[in-house]
Amino acid sequence: MTETLNSFAMAQRQIKTAIHKLGLAGSVYELLKEPKRTLTVLVPVKMDNGGIKVFTGYRVVHNDALGPGKGGIRFHPEVSLDEVKALATWMTFKCAVVGISYGGAKGGVMVDPKQLSRSEMERLSRAYVQAIAPLIGPEKDIPAPDVNTNPQIMSWMMDEFSIIQQHNSFGVITGKPLIIGGSAGRVPATAQGMVYVLEEAMQALKLTLEGANVVIQGYGNAGSYAAKILFDKKAKIVAVSDSQGGIYNPKGLNPFKISEHKAATGSVINYLGAKTITNAELLTLPCDVLVPSALENQITDQNAAGIKAKIIIEAANGPTTPEADRILVDKGIWVVPDILANAGGVTVSYFEWVQNNMGYYWAEEEVEKHLRRIMKEAFHRVYDLYREYPDIDMRAAAYMLAVKRVSEAMQVRGWLGEVEAEQETVKISAK
Repeated sequence: MTETLNSFAMAQRQIKTAIHKLGLAGSVYELLKEPKRTLTVLVPVKMDNGGIKVFTGYRVVHNDALGPGKGGIRFHPEVSLDEVKALATWMTFKCAVVGISYGGAKGGVMVDPKQLSRSEMERLSRAYVQAIAPLIGPEKDIPAPDVNTNPQIMSWMMDEFSIIQQHNSFGVITGKPLIIGGSAGRVPATAQGMVYVLEEAMQALKLTLEGANVVIQGYGNAGSYAAKILFDKKAKIVAVSDSQGGIYNPKGLNPFKISEHKAATGSVINYLGAKTITNAELLTLPCDVLVPSALENQITDQNAAGIKAKIIIEAANGPTTPEADRILVDKGIWVVPDILANAGGVTVSYFEWVQNNMGYYWAEEEVEKHLRRIMKEAFHRVYDLYREYPDIDMRAAAYMLAVKRVSEAMQVRGWLGEVEAEQETVKISAK
């Protein structure tokens, strides 16, 4: 039977499972099951034809016990409030897993950006920031790029916020161009962080990255950079896809040439020297590593049984449903969860914010050094917990680590009652 859980229900289930496993009080779940703040805005935009079109937007802060809210803004026609709430929730635990001082937030606008001109995109970006401006800021909530948004859009948003504040506020947004306070190494950070985690995962499983067959679903920022970084490390990229379909060649593909083809044609499909396949076919190809880097709910109870990968490493947020997780565990497929695997992006966003606050900027080598250390240490903390509990998978271990940290922060801040706080201390310290 096909699952009907939406993304936010998935996130709530993951929280509840971790809290139960840790033996924490019910008050922890009550504070984490819903966002702390949810904002819905109407965004009027003057179109090029002189008319006004009104778009619906959202900004959600899930939890800020560990620090200000942090999370991207996506422009997509299927953006919904539940999706944004789920993404904000995952951001809370993603930041906690890697140990950076952020809480979780997310934003989105229901729009098909392919239908807008550049000037309409700019007006939409500025109008959205005007609508959410009272709730964002370098010490409150720091947006960033996500699906269909990029450094240029972040520049417009930062500039609009600065106009409202009447002074430059570079630290309100991350993912900006270098010339206005961006960080070296930010663009490939999600993929680079994922590769650092994958290297540790393959070593733990006594597998070798060099020569490994890799399948990548999604060829946006994370997917395309992951393909290129893995190709440079001598992995064999056998298939990639985008929203229009996929391409497959068991002898291997050159991701740099695929990017040139996509830039020229708008899609990876019809690439010379590869067979065009569907996204459904791509997910069930035989491979060593499967990298879902598209949208949520791609691996479900309907296709999980057909997956033949040895490792799934989630570059996307929420690509695997809970029912699919159980099927994959039964098949012996190792899943490195999203809140660990794709945390490289928010980690380097954190570096950018730190650099903005300091007014001092790092060389790319320093960014990569810190990113490598944080991602590898985070993997081993999750892996050690996974080995400590014989009946959990890596996703459960990651959530247990993250929920434990957020719960401790809420406890010491006094968000739990005194009796409950004493109970939390015992239970959290037990493992």
